[in-house]
Amino acid sequence: MSEPILEVRHLSKSFGANVVLRDIDFTVSSGDVTTVIGPSGSGKSTLLRCVNLLETPTSGEIRFHGKDVAARGVSPTAYRSKVGMVFQSFNLFSNMSVLDNCTVGQRKVLKKDAEAARQNAMKYLEQVGMAPYINAKPRQLSGGQKQRVAIARALAMEPEVLLFDEPTSALDPEMVGEVLAVMRDLARAGMTMIVVTHEMAFARDVSNHVVFMADGVIAEEGPPAQLFQDPQNPRTQEFLSRFRNS
Repeated sequence: MSEPILEVRHLSKSFGANVVLRDIDFTVSSGDVTTVIGPSGSGKSTLLRCVNLLETPTSGEIRFHGKDVAARGVSPTAYRSKVGMVFQSFNLFSNMSVLDNCTVGQRKVLKKDAEAARQNAMKYLEQVGMAPYINAKPRQLSGGQKQRVAIARALAMEPEVLLFDEPTSALDPEMVGEVLAVMRDLARAGMTMIVVTHEMAFARDVSNHVVFMADGVIAEEGPPAQLFQDPQNPRTQEFLSRFRNS
């Protein structure tokens, strides 16, 4: 059993009186592909935003290699360079070219020189099939192309863990496959990933651990074969029955 990279312990998050996450616990080890599934409004995206410190947890710990990065005085910038995020809405810089989108973080955060950043960006743009578009602006790209650039941008920071927040939900159906194919390749290559997704086939076939959330808690978790074939919690059973019947 490899050492855990990321441990979420007793994580809770409230917005005023609205409790969104309650006492969340899970562990991610090197090479794990953890998918987080559940109905809309169950707290999945808030969980991911807390893991990346885009939201400050109300209580609990987020340990990265054993160190609580949610503690006061810890710089989120250094941590986020190791735990990258791919957003539902791409979050590309609209005034920058594809190449510049993939080099700016390397230069500003990792302090790479321009040529080293360019070479690194090209490696990952080639990997996701976007090298021919390096001079394009985001407005000239399809949704699927934008998301592949966003994945390359995250990979160019060479993170240890990559978080995906519903990376296909803003895409037209015909573009979903091209993004999922890139993510499947990353999983096969051993990338450690946490993926919030409505793509049940991806969760079943690609991940090695599935977390089912409902009403701000983890209702059930386990290997995909167990969770999809023999769910124990009635909420999980109800949720997955819709997937099986679709």
